[in-house]
Order: sequence, then structure tokens, then C-alpha cells
Amino acid sequence: MAIQKPATWAYTEEFLVDPLVVEAARRRGEALGAPPVPTSTGAALRLLAATKAAKTVVEVGTGAGVSGLWLLEGMPADGVLTTIDIEAAHSKTARSAFAEAGIPTQRTRCIVGDAMDVLPRLTDGAYDMVHIDADKERYPEYAEQAIRLLSPGGVLALDNMLWKDKVADPAARDQVTGLLRNLGKQLRDDERLFTTMLPVGDGLLVAVRR
Repeated sequence: MAIQKPATWAYTEEFLVDPLVVEAARRRGEALGAPPVPTSTGAALRLLAATKAAKTVVEVGTGAGVSGLWLLEGMPADGVLTTIDIEAAHSKTARSAFAEAGIPTQRTRCIVGDAMDVLPRLTDGAYDMVHIDADKERYPEYAEQAIRLLSPGGVLALDNMLWKDKVADPAARDQVTGLLRNLGKQLRDDERLFTTMLPVGDGLLVAVRR
């Protein structure tokens, strides 16, 4: 079995750099205490959105808009991103980032609220892609809602699924690590999905709705 060497991992993580508008949004996210996705993860999200030509995308966890900017760049020009965050300050900051990037206002829906109040109101099978990067303890609920929302061939992406290198460590048994480890296995074995784990950033689990 091939083992990824630290130098290879670092090279992969640094292979791309943030566009200037993303870099600015990243700084604002860090100041807000809303950790943005790493550049490698953002680039993977852009790639997934572009490969699917995703016109309808839902995001749980807006943050400062970093992941949203990457997703929007990969989406078609008429694609719409619906992004949900419980913090109004996050949503306001993300709107500013989208405006700075020249994203037309009709291409984003920034919803402030509890995702488990919002997601059940969205239409079954109506979305091309769902990205989840929010409260880890609610990931199983978010993932189940996401599967319901995805059309056949739709893409599910969950960030932080290697959780600070702890998911792969059998000795790590804290609550969040155990939850994410079990969820990864459940999604891997879910007959509704084709699933893999991408070792970018903090781990991006990707699945396609059958």
C-alpha cells in the first residue's frame, strides 16, 4: 500500500493559492472565528461543482464566504448557491465577499437560521450538490437531509471528516471523533451513495447519489 509522505502532502496542500478575493474573505473569516476551508478543500469543491455543472447548490455553514466563493467559481453562470448559517454576522460578511467578487445578487441566497429548521423546507431531489461544514455533532442530521435533497448523480461533500488526524487514530475516542468516524463508515456503506474520502485539508468525504 502506498503511503503519502509528509512532503507530498505539503506539496499537494500548497499546489494552488487563493485568488485575491478568497484570500481577503479568509482573513475576515479568521477574524470572525469562523475557520474557512483550506485552499486545497476549496479547490476540490470548485472541481466537484464544475464536474457536475451544479446549478443548484446548498451549503450548511456559510462562514465568511470562502467555500461559497470556490463553489460559485465552479458553478455555471446561472447557478444559485443557497447557503445557511446560524450567525447573522457570518452571513453579512459572506454577502460582502460575494459582492467584492462580482457575483450577481440573484446567484446567492444567504439564509440566517438553524439549518435543521431550513433544510426540511427545501425540495426533495432538487439539488445538484450539498456541502456541509458546520456543527460537527449535527453532521448525521445534516447528511440525511442532504441525501434527501440531492437529485440522482448529485454530489455530497462533508468537510473535516478526518478531524485533525484523529479519525484514523483508533486511540482517539472523544465524542466528535467517534461521531465522525462512525458517520464516515455509515455513508461508505449506504447503498444510496457511491462514497470516497479525499485526503485534502482536514478530510473531505465525497459521495454521489445513486
